[in-house]
Amino acid sequence: MLSRQQASSMASHQQCDTYAWFSQRAWVEIDLDALSHNVQQLKQFLSPHTKLMAVVKADAYGHGAVTVAQIALQAGASWLGVATVPEGIQLREAGIQAPILILGATHTSEQIQAIAQWQLQPTIGSPKQALIFSNTLETIQHDSPIPVHIKLDTGMSRLGTNWQQAGEFVQLVDRLPHLDIASVYSHLATADSPDPEIMQEQHRRFEEAIAQIKALGIKIPSLHLANSAATLADQRLHYDMVRVGLAVYGLYPATHLQQEINLKPVIQVQARVTHVKTIAMGTGVSYGHQFIAPREMRLAVVGIGYADGVPRNLSHKMQVLIRGQRVPQIGTITMDQLMIDVSAVPDVQEGEIVTLLGEQGKERITADDWAEELNTISWEILCGFKHRLPRVSVM
Repeated sequence: MLSRQQASSMASHQQCDTYAWFSQRAWVEIDLDALSHNVQQLKQFLSPHTKLMAVVKADAYGHGAVTVAQIALQAGASWLGVATVPEGIQLREAGIQAPILILGATHTSEQIQAIAQWQLQPTIGSPKQALIFSNTLETIQHDSPIPVHIKLDTGMSRLGTNWQQAGEFVQLVDRLPHLDIASVYSHLATADSPDPEIMQEQHRRFEEAIAQIKALGIKIPSLHLANSAATLADQRLHYDMVRVGLAVYGLYPATHLQQEINLKPVIQVQARVTHVKTIAMGTGVSYGHQFIAPREMRLAVVGIGYADGVPRNLSHKMQVLIRGQRVPQIGTITMDQLMIDVSAVPDVQEGEIVTLLGEQGKERITADDWAEELNTISWEILCGFKHRLPRVSVM
């Protein structure tokens, strides 16, 4: 494990024999101290009885699922959330023993057998799925019931049984011999909106669904509803557990929630200058010559491109950091490389580090900045960094 200062120093001096990732033209740094800080901040924000599930699906939003899961659990998370069975197996193979909830749909015999074998906990979103699970477990003669999590649709219109049928649905699952109900939950569609009306309506529906279930005399071990935005927006939505993804990684799900707790971005995306040249006024840069030099310019080529996760649609719209200064990207971003204008930065050399996302000096560029420029969301930006970029953990 390296400090960020050590990592930057070694990268600058190209000490690649010991730390092979710095021979790369580009890499992603994961700040474990920031990650731990974010989990601790979230835990302090919750009621004492409320557990924290760290959502580590999609390789922990591109941060590295195993490392993130380990640090999040050390910092106070109790549960982990994944989207698929293979994501859960990856964590188990790494020796992680914490409960793991599969948030996505699972139906096949192979999936069900793997869930049982690896002690994962599935989401059950329909009576048909519940029966498939019970029948499959009967067929494979699984010794003990598996814990399952009942998903209700209160307005997301995605997975889950309609909240109005909650009582009937939960009663069915409760009677099946091979399933134990571990929780009942739902997912909010608009928790990041400044207008709470739809979120409040979903909350009301969830409460009515729970009342239906309780009226049947069925005890529910755990209830959970809140994602990152709802966790920060309204403590009445915390219930027994919250499912937090984006906030674990140090980003806020909405600007109006930024004052609730202090989060630190976990990711930095770095790349090297691979070539420096002077171009004359009128010179076209990159494919299509969408940029024509308005003057003599000093141009640096940086070894990262859209095949690494830098969106091509950011061409001419983004800035990067070099020596603590912001400089513009110019020309069309290509598959493996992009160009920057370093005319204002004296004597830039090959091998210098460029920060695409993260901090240098007093300057910072975040996934939110890219998302705003592209009219998308920071979740998509984080998940887009490809695995030919090594992940380097720093503290």
